[in-house]
Amino acid sequence: MKTLWCLIVLLFIPLQSFAATPDDLYNKRMELYKKAEAISLIPWYYFAAVDQYERNIRQARRDLPKLTGVIGIYIPPERWAGPLNQNKEDRNPFTISQFGGIGIDGNGDGIADRTNDEDVLFAFARFLRSYGTDHTHIKMALWDYYERSKTVDIILGKVKLYKHFGTLQLDQYAFPIPRRFEYSYRSTWGDARGWGGRRIHEGTDIFAHYGTPVRSTCYGIVELKGWNKYGGWRIGIRDINNTYHYLAHLNGFANGIEEGSIVEPGMLIGSVGSSGYGPPGTSGKFPPHLHYGMYKDNGYTEWSFDPYPHLKQWERQEHMKKR
Repeated sequence: MKTLWCLIVLLFIPLQSFAATPDDLYNKRMELYKKAEAISLIPWYYFAAVDQYERNIRQARRDLPKLTGVIGIYIPPERWAGPLNQNKEDRNPFTISQFGGIGIDGNGDGIADRTNDEDVLFAFARFLRSYGTDHTHIKMALWDYYERSKTVDIILGKVKLYKHFGTLQLDQYAFPIPRRFEYSYRSTWGDARGWGGRRIHEGTDIFAHYGTPVRSTCYGIVELKGWNKYGGWRIGIRDINNTYHYLAHLNGFANGIEEGSIVEPGMLIGSVGSSGYGPPGTSGKFPPHLHYGMYKDNGYTEWSFDPYPHLKQWERQEHMKKR
């Protein structure tokens, strides 16, 4: 009778109560990264960076299968089973090795399953280790695997972030203008622009007074800093989710902000200005404001998307924190 009662209770408990929390996912991933580190002697943050890059790629593309486990790395069938293997879904570790595939049995069940988290992660670990365990050789391995310099740069940027902060939880955000300063904005993404030829506006304009502080909205790496004839003094930051944050028309940069710098949410990076639309130093051709753009990389190319919903969300979150 007790068993029957327990079953009835379980049936009426909401399913979401059994769902893994974000902390559970982070902990499980870190556990797997540490296992891969112990086996390969390659630091865990390399696996975390590759995994995070591939997880974001899956979210940005429709030609890749949806994620089923906690590890996001996708190894195509021909690479897993071997380029000459007629059985692209081969799960036999021996025949896979005979055809030069990278698939292995990582969890000891006798099967090389490319949908199994441990098999996939340890297969990738063995691939990296075949080149060496130092940074230079790992970089070579990543280039041979992806054959795209931008992908390698993005992954190594994530490596730098994970190594510096020592945690996987780097997806918090902040509004670019501190709450105590006056500002206004509306959705302007896609509006027509005429200077330099007809084009669409790839961002949201946040109007504020000259010198208003501008903050990093994310944990990220400064990929770009300097002058652009359209954006004036501008800065580009790549976050942990493969998103590129572009902040333009600045009046100047904060001390210590350089290409390659690590930034975090709320960190001062510059101030509002009206620079741009001309050669270096041009300013005052429009009211002072911050141009905020966001771009997504999908492993092949990069495109602009509307930052306005994200800005509103970050703004609301900051208002909630202050209550």
